[in-house]
Amino acid sequence: MKYPKKLRIGDTIGLVAPSSAVSEERVEQSILALESLGFFVKAADNLSTDWHGLSAGPAKIRAEWVNRMFADPEVDAVFCIRGGDGSSRIMQYLDYDIIRKNPKIFVGYSDITNLHIGINQNCGFVTFHGPMVSSNIVDDFDQQTMMSLFRTLNADGSFPFANPKGCELEIYRKGKEGIARGELTGGNLSLIAATLATPFEIDTRDKVLFIEETGERVSMIEKYMMHLKNAGLFDRASAVLLGQFTHEKLNCAPDFDSIACLKDILGDLTIPVVFGVQSGHDHSVPMMTLPMGAECIVDTVKKEIRFAAER
Repeated sequence: MKYPKKLRIGDTIGLVAPSSAVSEERVEQSILALESLGFFVKAADNLSTDWHGLSAGPAKIRAEWVNRMFADPEVDAVFCIRGGDGSSRIMQYLDYDIIRKNPKIFVGYSDITNLHIGINQNCGFVTFHGPMVSSNIVDDFDQQTMMSLFRTLNADGSFPFANPKGCELEIYRKGKEGIARGELTGGNLSLIAATLATPFEIDTRDKVLFIEETGERVSMIEKYMMHLKNAGLFDRASAVLLGQFTHEKLNCAPDFDSIACLKDILGDLTIPVVFGVQSGHDHSVPMMTLPMGAECIVDTVKKEIRFAAER
C-alpha cells in the first residue's frame, strides 16, 4: 500500500472533526499549535458545532468536510482535531473516489478508527494512527511524540517501530515461525467490533491486527474480544499487536484486569502476539505513531517491529 507524499514545513493542514466537537477556544488553540510548528491551516467550519452533545454536526456535514479537504488542492494533509463519538454515522457519506484520487496524510485515532479502516481498504494508501490536534498536540506534544509522528509521516524504505524510552515490548506468543508480516490494520477495540457485519467490516486476512482501548469495563473488553475471536478475525490475521488499555473500570475481581483478560483470550493463538505498543489514550507517556496499511514485520525472536514506507 502506497505512502502519501511527505509533510514539509510550510504545507497546509486541513483540520477536520469527523467525530465530536471542541470549544471555540480549543479551535483557536489547535490552529495556533499547528501554525507554531510551521504549517498553514484550513479549518472546517464545524469544529465547534455541538450536535446533541454527541458529534460536531450532522453526519453529512462531517463527512463532507473530510471529502472537501481531500479534494482541495491547497491542502497537503488532513488532521483530526479529536475523536469522541459519531464516526460510524459518516461512513456511508465518505466519497472514496475523491479520497482515492487525492491521497494525503490523514492523522487521528480512537473514534477515527472507522476512517482508517475505510480509507485503507477502499483507497489503497497508508493513514496514520497518531496524535490529534486538540487531544494531544495542544497540551501533550512532547519531543518523543513529535519525533515519532514526523519520522513516521516522512519515512523512506524500511524503518523500525520505536517505543518511548523505558517502555519495552512484551512478546506473549512467539508464533510458529517467530516472524510474521502483513499490512497493519485495526485501532480502537470497540470500533473494530462495531464494523463487523456491516459494509465497512474490517478485513484482517493475512494482516497484522493492532488493538487499543480506553474507559471500558473488563467485562466489555471480554465481550468485544470474544466477538472478534468468534468472528474469526484472529484466525485470519498474521499477528496481533496490543496497544494501550487505559482508564479501565474493574469488575468484582481486581486481579483480572484488562491485560489478564486479553492474555486469557489470546493464549491459544499460534501467531505472534505482542503487548506494550505505546499508542493510544495514555497521556502519561509519549504516543507513538503507527502507519495503518503499511507493510509490517513482527519479529518475536529479535523482539522487533518494522514497517516499510513504499512511495
